[in-house]
Amino acid sequence: MLQGKRIGLGITASHCTYEEIIPVIDSLIDAGATVIPVITHSVLTAATRFGTGEEWIARIETATGEKVISTIVGAEPFGPSTPVDCMIIAPMTGNSLSRFANASTDSPVLMAAKATLRNGSPVLIGISTNDALGLNGVNLMKLLNMKNVFFIPFGQDDPIKKPNSLISDFSLMVPAAAAALKNEQIQPLLIIHEEK
Repeated sequence: MLQGKRIGLGITASHCTYEEIIPVIDSLIDAGATVIPVITHSVLTAATRFGTGEEWIARIETATGEKVISTIVGAEPFGPSTPVDCMIIAPMTGNSLSRFANASTDSPVLMAAKATLRNGSPVLIGISTNDALGLNGVNLMKLLNMKNVFFIPFGQDDPIKKPNSLISDFSLMVPAAAAALKNEQIQPLLIIHEEK
């Protein structure tokens, strides 16, 4: 499905979803892709109840077989010299969603995304944010209407306790990436998460 494709995988600071991302890296590789990981500064430095930056970087590098890109300078060549066929950002926090929608390229992940768009290649977003249906809603709508930007299907993960929260179904990353590479948005975009 992704045979021979070079895929950038941007990971932002939704620490609670990292455990879901590691198996999806395996799925991308099983589909034939080379996966180049890129992280934000907060992934590098944060220590949470879900683990430390060092622990996650080790797991990501083991899963991808590639060194993590953790600087803006390291991500900039995604534009002119070492392009990717598709840049996936998953999980993408509300903070990064807002910055991306407003052209603020202040992290390695957002630089890689900007460089990918510069080449006319797709950026696929897997959101994980508590304010997508709140203040960040305007940024979500901007990106839904942006050329070459696609989404992994998403829905409310806890509509009663967190009514503004949306999260993508990361298990759909591979088919969503395959669709994005054909300049298509996988459907349905809006999904209902099963209760946990």
